[in-house]
Amino acid sequence: MVIEPWLRRRALASPPGSAEPARSAAARLEEAVGLTRAIDLEVVEAGIAPLGEIRPATYLGKGKVEEIAGIVKSRAIDLVVMDCPVSPVQQRNLEKAWQAKVLDRTGLILEIFGRRAHTREGALQVEHAHLTYQKSRLVRSWTHLERQRGGFGFLGGPGETQLEADRRVIEERIARLEAELERVKRTRKLHRLSRKRVPYPIVALVGYTNAGKSTLFNRLTRASVLEADMLFATLDPTLRAVALPAGAKVIVSDTVGFISDLPTMLVAAFRATLEEVIEADLILHVRDVAHADSDAQARDVEKVLRDLDVDPNDRHRIVEVWNKVDRLDAEARTRVVNMAARNGGDDRPVLVSALTGEGVDSLIATIEGRLSQARTTLDLILDPADGAGVSWLHRNTEVMAKSMRADGQYAVKVRVDPSKIELVRRKYSGGGTTTAHRAHD
Repeated sequence: MVIEPWLRRRALASPPGSAEPARSAAARLEEAVGLTRAIDLEVVEAGIAPLGEIRPATYLGKGKVEEIAGIVKSRAIDLVVMDCPVSPVQQRNLEKAWQAKVLDRTGLILEIFGRRAHTREGALQVEHAHLTYQKSRLVRSWTHLERQRGGFGFLGGPGETQLEADRRVIEERIARLEAELERVKRTRKLHRLSRKRVPYPIVALVGYTNAGKSTLFNRLTRASVLEADMLFATLDPTLRAVALPAGAKVIVSDTVGFISDLPTMLVAAFRATLEEVIEADLILHVRDVAHADSDAQARDVEKVLRDLDVDPNDRHRIVEVWNKVDRLDAEARTRVVNMAARNGGDDRPVLVSALTGEGVDSLIATIEGRLSQARTTLDLILDPADGAGVSWLHRNTEVMAKSMRADGQYAVKVRVDPSKIELVRRKYSGGGTTTAHRAHD
C-alpha cells in the first residue's frame, strides 16, 4: 500500500505569485507508486491521506491510522510505503498499529538504489547511505537491546547496551566505507586529470529521473545503456567518447537521475560520482517536457545542482534539452515551441525526442557551438613533408580546414582548447603561426 500524506496547509507554504511550482497530491502519489513498482513490488492499494498537522507519535491522525489498519488487514498487505520522511518512533508505532512493515520515502529510494547499483563504486555508495540511514533507525524497541553485564566475575558493572554495540559496529563499517570511497574519489580524480591531458571536453547529462537521459545518451553515443520507462532505471555513471561532425571529440557522461526530496545522505554518498557533473565543460539538463510536473521537476534538479555548487542559471555552461516532444499533441507542441522561441541566445532550449531522433542533430550542433566558444582558432603554416606534425594536430586539436598554398606550404586552420594553446604555439612557432583569434569572434 502506498500512502501520500498531504498537509492541508502545504498549499499555503509558497507565497502568492511565487515562481516555485507546486506539485499536486495526485502527482506526488503517482510518483510514489512508480518508485514502489521500480523494485517489483505489487501495489494493491494507494491513496492520499489529508492531515491538518503532523502527529509526533504516528505522523497521521488516530482515525486515519485505524482506517488504514482495516485496509491492511482486509487486503493482507505486507508493506506500507509512506511517501514522506518518518521518524524511527513513528515508524515503530505505525508498524505496531498496522502489523506490517513500514517504509518511508528515504528508505524506499535507498532500496531502489541498492537494486540498481551494479559497479563496485555504486555498491559502496549505496551501502554507505544505507548504514547512515540505519544508524538513525536504531531505537529501544527489542528485548535484545537490554543492558548487558560488563567487567569480570559477579562484580562487573553494567556494560554497553546492545543498542550501543550495534551503533558502534555500524560506525566502524561506515568509517571503512568512507576510506574506500576516498580511494575511489582519488582514482576518479586521476582519470579526470588524464582526460584533461588529452583533453576531451566533458558533456554531462543531468535531469529528473525518467526524463530520458539514458535514451538520449544511447542516441548520442550509440551505446546500449539500460533504458526503460521506470524511475531510476540506471544508477551507475557511464562515459563514452563521441566524435562531433567537425572532428572534435567529447566525452558524454550519463549520471544518476535526480528526484524531489532526494535524501541528503545520497547526495553526499554519490558526490564522487556526481563530480563528473561538477567538472563538466557543458551540462545538458534533460527535461521531460510532456510531463505535467515538468517545471517542478526542473526546480528539483536545480536544487541538487546547487547542492553540488553548480550554478543552474549559468547559461554559458548549461543547455536545457526539452525531451519527449513526440508525446505532445499538436496544440501542446505549438505551445512548447512558442515557449522555447521566446528565449533567445544561450537561454533557448533545444527540443528533441531521444526516442525518434527528432532534434538530435540540432542538439549536437548546439553542443559543438557552445564548446567552440571557449576555444581559440589558429592559422598554421606547415612544411608539406611534416606528416607527423599534421597527425599530431589531428590528435590534439580540432582540424577545421587544410589547403596547399601557392608557395608550396601547407595551411592548416585548427581550433584549440585553452589548455593547449601555448603547447601548439611552441611546437609550430618555427612554422609561422600567422593568426590567432577566439572562435566566437
